[in-house]
Amino acid sequence: MKVLDLRCGNDHRFEGWFDSEDDFQSQDSRGLVQCPVCADGQVMRMPSAPRLNVANLRSEPVSAPVPDVQTVMQTQWMRAVRHMMANTEDVGERFPEEARRIHYGEIEDRGIRGQASREAADALREEGIEVFSLPVPPALKGPIQ
Repeated sequence: MKVLDLRCGNDHRFEGWFDSEDDFQSQDSRGLVQCPVCADGQVMRMPSAPRLNVANLRSEPVSAPVPDVQTVMQTQWMRAVRHMMANTEDVGERFPEEARRIHYGEIEDRGIRGQASREAADALREEGIEVFSLPVPPALKGPIQ
């Protein structure tokens, strides 16, 4: 397994795991490699150090490189989005209706997510129903890996 440091055209940095260098090249040439944050297909390989398991060869602790602030924030944001998606029900375009039914006690309280127009979201807020917009990266709209 080969772990590559990658960057998309929007400067999001991420890792990709491939069977080999040829596997990466093949997937990239077919447009299969995309940024997990914005789904940009213009991915470039970044220089990276080989990952070697040398911890057992040294007596002193091995320190890892400190990630930059952008990478830390991106990682935390992706973790929060994944958590939200794993712990809420997608009600799709029924979101305003379901949110009202929950708010007024017509159905059991649960975490939901879905789509609502700006006007529908504003109407929910006016009724005292808390809603917020969260852009979900296209890569997370399918099965979560």
